[in-house]
Amino acid sequence: MDLTWMAWTWQTAIFFAMIALMLLGMMVWEYVSPGGAPRVGVLRFETTRGDRLFISLLATAYIHLGWLALTDVSLWGATIVSIVFAVAVFRWV
Repeated sequence: MDLTWMAWTWQTAIFFAMIALMLLGMMVWEYVSPGGAPRVGVLRFETTRGDRLFISLLATAYIHLGWLALTDVSLWGATIVSIVFAVAVFRWV
């Protein structure tokens, strides 16, 4: 299989490893505390843990893309913004 179309670097490996770790963490969380009853947050619709993770992952992608498009600053800033956003989503959405 020819995978030369993508820049497979250690940063790419860490990216995919982090997504795998988040999914593994959600599986463990569900095993330890089953159910995670849906709740209504600031968006005014029911969300579960999985919904909030999905919202966080999508927002992280958009934050990083916007960061790349609008600034020349290191992506660490976008990563910090994304982490803060994800914490807020899990807390209030």
